[in-house]
Amino acid sequence: MAKKIGHILAIDQGTTNTKALLIDETGAIVASASHPVGRSYPAPAWVEQDAMELWHSVQSVIETCLSTAGTCELAAVAITNQREAALLWDRASGQPLGPCIGWQCRRTAAACEALKAGGYEELIRERTGLMIDPLFSATKARWLLDHVEDGQRRAEQGELCVGTVDSWLLWNLTGGQVHGCDLSNASRTQLFNIKNLRWDEEMLALFGIPLAALPVVKPSSAIHGTTVQIGSLPAGVPVASMIGDSHAALFGQAGFQPGVIKATYGTGSSLMTPTLEAVISRHGLATTIAWGLGEQVTYALEGNISVTGAAVQWLGDFLGLSDPARDVARLANSVADTHGLYFVPAFVGLGAPYWVESARGLMTGFTQGTTAAHLARATLEAITYQVRDVFDAMQKEVSTPLNVLLADGGASQNHDLMQLQADILGLPVQRNSAADVSALGAAYLAGLAVGIWASEAEIEGLMRQSDRFVPQMSASERETKYAGWRRAIEQAILPGS
Repeated sequence: MAKKIGHILAIDQGTTNTKALLIDETGAIVASASHPVGRSYPAPAWVEQDAMELWHSVQSVIETCLSTAGTCELAAVAITNQREAALLWDRASGQPLGPCIGWQCRRTAAACEALKAGGYEELIRERTGLMIDPLFSATKARWLLDHVEDGQRRAEQGELCVGTVDSWLLWNLTGGQVHGCDLSNASRTQLFNIKNLRWDEEMLALFGIPLAALPVVKPSSAIHGTTVQIGSLPAGVPVASMIGDSHAALFGQAGFQPGVIKATYGTGSSLMTPTLEAVISRHGLATTIAWGLGEQVTYALEGNISVTGAAVQWLGDFLGLSDPARDVARLANSVADTHGLYFVPAFVGLGAPYWVESARGLMTGFTQGTTAAHLARATLEAITYQVRDVFDAMQKEVSTPLNVLLADGGASQNHDLMQLQADILGLPVQRNSAADVSALGAAYLAGLAVGIWASEAEIEGLMRQSDRFVPQMSASERETKYAGWRRAIEQAILPGS
C-alpha cells in the first residue's frame, strides 16, 4: 500500500494560548501560529474561560497557519487540549450554557469533600483511576447542570451536551455533527471506567450526569469526524486524532514503553510514565489512559502539579515586571542561592502527590537580606521540588528504574530551570528542542490514523533534537535543600490538617 502524502494541521488548545502547527510527512513543522486566551477568576480559587473565545482562538490560529503555509494538501486535523475543563452547550444551537470551568478551578471543593465523607474514594479510584478532587471534570459538569434552568431534564432528554475541550472543538469543527471525545480525555472525567472502556453507570448515577448528554468515546488515533469549511480550512478533512495535552506530549517524546518518564512544564505541570496495565497508585498518583491506538490501549501513571509556570507569571505580575516570565528568570539567575527562602505556590491547594485542597501558598525563610531576586529563584526552585516530589512517588510505583527525565513545554526552554531540575533530581534531564511537543504527538497519532506513518517504530525514527542537562550539585547540598522544601510543605499543609 502506497504511503499517504499530505500535511497535518495540529491544534493545541491550552490554558493560556491556542496554537496550531502544520506538519509534513517527515514530521517537520512547516508553519505555526499562536493566539492568547484569557482566564477569569470570579471568586477565590475559581478559574473559568469563555467557551466562544476558545473556539474563536482556534479559528484564528487555523487561518494564520494555513495562510502562512500557502497551498498545501491537508491529510488530517489533529486536536490536543487542556484537560479536565468542563463545558455545557445546547445541542440544537451550539451555544455555550455557562463558562468553560478550568482544570485549576476549585469551586466544587465542597462537593468533593461530601464524596469523601460518603466513603466513595475507593470506588471512584477503582473504577476511574482517579482520586476525589475538584481537578477532575465530573463535579464541574454537575455544577454546570445545576446552574442552568431545567438543566437536568434537558440533559436527560439529549438537548444538552456535556463535554471536555476536545469535544467542544470537534463539535465546532464538524459543524455540530459529532459529539465525541477520545479515551485519554474521557479517562480524566471521573465518569469513565478505564478497564472496560465505557462510561460507568455507577459513576454517572453518583454524579447525576445523564449518558444522553455525554460524547461518544473513540481511540485517540481514529477518524472522529470530518470538517466543514471554516475560512481557509476546507470541508471533508478527517479529524484523525484527539488526545489530552499531557498524553500527547508523552507520545510526542516517543515514550511508548515502561521506564520512560516525562514532565511537561506549563501553567501547571504533569509527569507521566507508561504502564502495561492499569496500576492503581498508593502514592498519590492518578491512573489514566495514555492513549488508544486501534484496539491497543496504553495506560500511564500521572502526577498533576497545579501551579508551576503560573507561579512565575504571578510573581512577575506581583513585582510589576513588564515581561513576567523572562524578567523573573533574569532575576533568579542573578543570585546563586535563595539563602534559605522557600515558596510553596499552593494557590489552589496541592496536587500530586499530596492532594490537600485546603493548602494555600506560603513563603518561609525571609530575612532582612531577602530580595526580589531571592524570591524569583525560590519560585523556580519550587517548580523543581514539586517535580521531584512526583518523580520520587512514581519510582516507588514502578519496578523499572527511571534514569532520565524527558522534559517539554514552554518553561522547559529555560536553561537554568532545566539545570536546576537535574541538580534537584540527581539525574539527567533531556529536553526536547521542539517547543510544541503536545501538538507533534497529536499529529503523529493523526498520521497513523490516515496512513502517513505505519507504526510507532516509524514515529520513533523521526528526527528529534534534544539538549541534555546533567547534575552538578553535590548530593549533600541537594538533600539539604530538599529537606528544607519538605519542611515548607508541612507548614503549607498544617493549617488545613
